[in-house]
Amino acid sequence: MALAGAAPIAPIGAHPLLVLLLQLGALLTLAVLLGRLAVKLGWPAVAGELCAGVLVGPSVLGSLSPALSGWLFPHNVEQVHLLDAVGQLGVMLLVGVSGSHLDFALVRKQGATAARVSSAGLVLPLALGVGLGLLLPASLLAPHSDRTTFAAFLGVAMCVSAIPVIAKTLLDMNLLHRDIGQLTMTAGMLDDAVGWLLLSVVTAMATTGVTAGTVVHSVVALAVVVLAAVLAARLLVGPLYRWAERNGGTGTVVGTTAVLVLLSAAGTQALGLEPIFGAFVCGVTVTATGAVGPLQLAPLRTVTLSVLAPVYIASAGLRMDLTALARPSVALMALTALLVAVLGKFGGAYLGARASRLGRWEALALGAGMNARGVVQVVIAMVGLRLGVLDSATYTVVVLVAVATSLMAPPLLRTAMSRIDQTPLEQHRRTAQFGPTVPESQTV
Repeated sequence: MALAGAAPIAPIGAHPLLVLLLQLGALLTLAVLLGRLAVKLGWPAVAGELCAGVLVGPSVLGSLSPALSGWLFPHNVEQVHLLDAVGQLGVMLLVGVSGSHLDFALVRKQGATAARVSSAGLVLPLALGVGLGLLLPASLLAPHSDRTTFAAFLGVAMCVSAIPVIAKTLLDMNLLHRDIGQLTMTAGMLDDAVGWLLLSVVTAMATTGVTAGTVVHSVVALAVVVLAAVLAARLLVGPLYRWAERNGGTGTVVGTTAVLVLLSAAGTQALGLEPIFGAFVCGVTVTATGAVGPLQLAPLRTVTLSVLAPVYIASAGLRMDLTALARPSVALMALTALLVAVLGKFGGAYLGARASRLGRWEALALGAGMNARGVVQVVIAMVGLRLGVLDSATYTVVVLVAVATSLMAPPLLRTAMSRIDQTPLEQHRRTAQFGPTVPESQTV
């Protein structure tokens, strides 16, 4: 009765709505333009999209015109949360779409080699990242941040790869059909899966504290998620997508997928895990069953990668404050973190490839591809900022590492792959998969 008599909640005000629309318009415009420019320069679009946020953030617009910056991007909790809500929708769908491209047939075929490359490329940077987090001076830690949690978080940030960036880079360079391209994708898929799992554990540590109960809870919650995914794959996904095909075709399939991704993210959030992990597991599950394929999800992929994801990535750049690099301690941390990231990931993948008896140039190409952190590390950095594990300075450092490693991949790949002859089988694979040319619609 009390609810029935309550006054209706007022809709969003005219001014906050105006500011939100202008924010989205400005970020998306710059993200699209700079993303296209980055692609023309041979870099992944994520680099340009991050720069879009930097331009209108405190680094540039905030320094040149504080009044305009304060009006367009006010430090108002409610206004910031409106933009964040749009960004969270984008990142959940982005991660879900990325998970839907996990090819289990490819994993089975190249599983042993991919596992060695992935393991070495995970353990070494994870250990180096944790060590760096434990050695950094306390002045670089966020207020009230626990050092153990910070170190674990930094280790996770250092050990991830980025399937969206790797796939797009390989496609742009016409390398996805090559054996090394396929192996890089497979190892990167394994890295991403472990990365989301580790992120969920670190998130639990940040929110509930570092205790034995935290670890037990995370393990049990992860087991629940995996069991739920298996049951859903067996009992729910097939009938649901058959219903969607009968009742609306592609549009209903896309809508159903978006609903499943968001509900899965909500489920892992309710379990105390990172919602991104739930979105990723959902993406993997819906395509692993064969009930729906990546081609059927092409409309969702297009909208997500063209509109929602650029807004999220640009908003991530918006939080970067490059003026923090004027502090010698922060600049030194940035250089050290980049060195640790490259040494750990590139070196780990290279050693894993050599242990699998691959050639020197093949190992270099694998290391270059796996070293690209891109959007995944940006997502992790945003999670760290939201949880209070990172402050503005350390967040900027982690995102800079993501951008720098993504920019390093194309020239290194180009150099290494120019020394590896293309086989007839690779050419046949390219023709079978993409036809005589690689269409834009295949970009991930």
